[in-house]
Amino acid sequence: MASVHHRIVIVGAGLGGLITARVLHRHGIDAVVYDLDASPADRAPRGMLDVHVESGQAALHAAGLSEQFRALIHPGGDALRVLDRHAGIHYDVPDAGGDRPEVSRRALRALLLESLPEATVRWGAAVTDAIPLGGGRHALTVTGGDTVTSDLLIGADGAWSRIRPLLSDATPAYTGLSYVECSLSDAEGRHRPAAAVLGTGLTIALGEEKGLFAHRDPDGSLHVYAALKTPPQWARTVDPAALRDQLLGRFTGWHPALRALIGDADGPLLPRPIHALPIGHRWPRVPGVTLLGDAAHVMSPFTAEGANLAMLDGAELAAALVGNPGDRQAALTAYEELLFPRSEAAAAEAAANLAVCFRSDAPQGLLDLMASYAELGYQPAGAG
Repeated sequence: MASVHHRIVIVGAGLGGLITARVLHRHGIDAVVYDLDASPADRAPRGMLDVHVESGQAALHAAGLSEQFRALIHPGGDALRVLDRHAGIHYDVPDAGGDRPEVSRRALRALLLESLPEATVRWGAAVTDAIPLGGGRHALTVTGGDTVTSDLLIGADGAWSRIRPLLSDATPAYTGLSYVECSLSDAEGRHRPAAAVLGTGLTIALGEEKGLFAHRDPDGSLHVYAALKTPPQWARTVDPAALRDQLLGRFTGWHPALRALIGDADGPLLPRPIHALPIGHRWPRVPGVTLLGDAAHVMSPFTAEGANLAMLDGAELAAALVGNPGDRQAALTAYEELLFPRSEAAAAEAAANLAVCFRSDAPQGLLDLMASYAELGYQPAGAG
């Protein structure tokens, strides 16, 4: 078993962890990222992300990647259409080139990985234990029993973070809603009836406390999430072989083209229960360790803020470290003073939007929400 020491260790090679490493690298500060995946292709992110000017784009600017980001934008991807269960159109706004353009999550992650020195990310390095050593130092046990020690430990490892218990006893709770993820390739060639009811970007169909969230990807495929209220154990116990028929049963009476998003999906359907940390989750300042992204504030996806906040977290954490080179404790305090109120507000909005979207009169609740956003001059983001 080997032992190695790094000044800064980031656990998790998602968007937030990679942004942190990239901004630090731009300022001549080395960090090492440990990730449980065997390679970048393992569990590669799917679907689209609308990147907000005040958060995700600000982080990419801090990372020096604004020009490369603009090359990834999917024209038409920021359009939003809202349907009822009969495929009636209630809201239909084209992509007007606003400040929340859509990009492929996979392409954005690849851009960040390419911007870092090759040895920055250590793949196939799952963290199985993390313990404090005193003086702000920590020891991690990684795959194979090797030990990694750090002067600064950053938990960017998602909803079920191994680093969070060093700071907080909080765990994500089930929101009552589960997604089932699926995709349809070559939509215009093989799935024209389903594709015909969708807009050029995100289409949301709601009714009977259920929903379908479908997005056109740049490769011509449709990426779909079916959303429904289920018991907490449902995603763990449902028979994969029966899932398609069971899900179609839950969407009985919906328009045939909407049901085809489930019935004609290629490959397996993947249940994904939605969890969230308590609104206002925070922790006391602990020397040598902090969190970002879902590790700090996982929430429901109904503000489309999760990935954007993770990137902003990473950029602001790196900036605080750069600005306080001789006092990491002051840097972490400054970072968390910005993190806590921002994530609390976003989590509260996400929880409220989830309830609105799945009201018994859906899609009316979402339409009312869109109208309220318009009155404030706010460009609504897709929920998903």
